[in-house]
Amino acid sequence: MTTAKRIVFIGAAGDMCRVAIDRFARTAGNDDWKLELYDIRPDVLEEFATTLPFADVRVGSFDLFDGAALRAAISGATLVVLGAGPYNRTAEPVMRACIEEKVPYLDLDDDEESTLTAMELDARAKQAGVAIFVGCGASPGLTNVMAADAARDMDAVERIDVCWVTGDEGPVPYGRAVLDHAIRGYAGPCHTWEQGRSVTHQTFLETDVFSLGNSLGDSYRLYECAHPESVTMPRRWPGADRIRVLGALDPPPVNGIMRGIAVAVQQGKISMDQAIDFVNDVMTDKTGSPRVWRHALSGLWGTIRRGEIGAAEVLKYLATAAAGKHPEFRGTNYVRVTGTRDGEPVVSIRRVPVSGPGTAWTDMASATGSATAAFMVLAVEELDGLSGVLAPEDWADPERFYRMLARTGGSLAHEVVEALVSPSTAVTSRKAEPAAQGGR
Repeated sequence: MTTAKRIVFIGAAGDMCRVAIDRFARTAGNDDWKLELYDIRPDVLEEFATTLPFADVRVGSFDLFDGAALRAAISGATLVVLGAGPYNRTAEPVMRACIEEKVPYLDLDDDEESTLTAMELDARAKQAGVAIFVGCGASPGLTNVMAADAARDMDAVERIDVCWVTGDEGPVPYGRAVLDHAIRGYAGPCHTWEQGRSVTHQTFLETDVFSLGNSLGDSYRLYECAHPESVTMPRRWPGADRIRVLGALDPPPVNGIMRGIAVAVQQGKISMDQAIDFVNDVMTDKTGSPRVWRHALSGLWGTIRRGEIGAAEVLKYLATAAAGKHPEFRGTNYVRVTGTRDGEPVVSIRRVPVSGPGTAWTDMASATGSATAAFMVLAVEELDGLSGVLAPEDWADPERFYRMLARTGGSLAHEVVEALVSPSTAVTSRKAEPAAQGGR
């Protein structure tokens, strides 16, 4: 670890990154840190910077695609945190610059394409002796740690199902980069691990129902999607028969709407800008383009026709949305690992037990930013001896991470992660865990 204790945030004005900065600053408890907050909208950060408990906070702006400016900003930093999206454009140049400057890097990237690109830089990062921490958010991030935790309950991992749900956050617009990523995720290819090899599926075609608990109940439908967990986890568990990621937006009819407009974008019937404008219009209680509604309703009809949702639930949602009413936020991360211990089958589940008003998980930014802050605290403590491109399952100790997440998220310890294991003897008979296959 360098003596400068300087952290550089790129894309600091984003909702998730601002939460991460705030939670890190209030948890790290060390006023020797120097924080540099960069964004194309530095004016958004000026007032925010004054709320942080550190005296040495600098706000600025530069073009991250300007190699010289990027290297000048990150040179000598203790850690660079990338919060600027879309990651399929921003991550690679920043990672390469960090490797060149021998500066550790951390992101909250949930993009499959950029994660594949990151993994191609593993050998170069190891050669340079630089740690590149990828996927350090809620999903991926917390979910990866949950999988590593659950996998300790068995000798052999056979299957990992990673699940996420995020909900309605009220009449507020989403960032265009966020919606660009989300819409592309509803139509197109996704990597999944099947029978010991990487294969490509089409997103949101494979579907399954899970007992998610939380406020989501015992029968919640999710859809396979493109996400980094199924790209990184096979390095840790190459013998698994299946590793997949399934997700959904809440309330459930939103998935049909998103699927319909994503397919229309994929087929060239509407532009991405039109799709983003439509989603933000609908989310902020505006009417939305009739042209785009045609594709959204087609997607909704598809979910009814395939028996994924009932017509009554769709009609109720449309009537409620037309009245400008929004449901309370519901969201979760859930991981189910199946395998064997001493030749007997074991199912081990980790899930977030609470969400919504009155909890630490009140929206996607709070969940992701709190997790990123926890990863940051652990990362700056463990930089010595780590190198290569590292996903959370490669380096983050579950117990230490859960304790830190309770602090950064302001949660009670028992509200961070809930464990369900069958049979329960799989926990009491745990064996020593083999070393992770990361770049230690």
